[in-house]
Amino acid sequence: MIKIGDIEIHLINDCRVMVDGGGAFGLVPRILWQRYFKPTDDNMIPMNQTCLFVRANGKNIIVDTGLGTKLNDKVRRIFRIEAEGGLLTGLAKLGVLPEEIDLVIDTHLHSDHAGGNTKFVEGSTDEVEATFPNAEYVVQRREYEDAMQPNERTAATYFPFNYQPLVESGQMRLLDGDEELLPGITGIVTPGHTPAHMSIRFESKGEHAAFLCDLASYAVHFERIAWMTAYDVEPLRTLETKRIWQQWALDNDAIVIFPHDVKRPIGRLTQTERGAIIVEAIDEPYVNE
Repeated sequence: MIKIGDIEIHLINDCRVMVDGGGAFGLVPRILWQRYFKPTDDNMIPMNQTCLFVRANGKNIIVDTGLGTKLNDKVRRIFRIEAEGGLLTGLAKLGVLPEEIDLVIDTHLHSDHAGGNTKFVEGSTDEVEATFPNAEYVVQRREYEDAMQPNERTAATYFPFNYQPLVESGQMRLLDGDEELLPGITGIVTPGHTPAHMSIRFESKGEHAAFLCDLASYAVHFERIAWMTAYDVEPLRTLETKRIWQQWALDNDAIVIFPHDVKRPIGRLTQTERGAIIVEAIDEPYVNE
């Protein structure tokens, strides 16, 4: 557990998948990125699906819900999923029931971050219900609008059954820009990965942290602002947004959390005497390891 003042943050890995290194690193040559992640013979590298369980202000909060449990055999085979439903397993290890979650924050609606929002109704393979029945869900309005009108590039990751029923029932609230969701917990639009992608800032008693989400999928993406994934819809906006958040992290000695890194999911940004910016890993195990 990480403590940011009065805020408790637990890391839960929903599952681990394998993805093509070209997707994870875009235009970065393999000879450079393979220093950080050695690919398999068919160029695959691992990605965790990090979710957060947060206790603050007397509330139980989830940030991102992973791929979830509505996966068919084709998806399991493509992503080489080792396990699934780890978010719920992690909550159980903490003694927390899905019914006890008060707030679910979706940084964005890609299926690997919002798939666990809903689950199949028992005995059904098409009817869904909220995984966290008593929670308010929140996401940016622009993100929802984009997810409901995907194009040829984004259609493979936006699946309405992860979010549309929640909006239609009134359980999901749509945000219009930056908003303090609870005292010390603020959702801030960090565009680039998607136009309305959101990172979550935590501030309490002079301490700071941020779940950067896909602003920096891996720690090295935050060290090297020119490195980004091929999945980013607006890569040059990603670069400039990272520049702002790098400085924020340095100015505030902040802890930063990355959604997909299997080696450094959490760390602190520092600058060497020569000016190099590096993420120093913090040894913080996943709840469900």
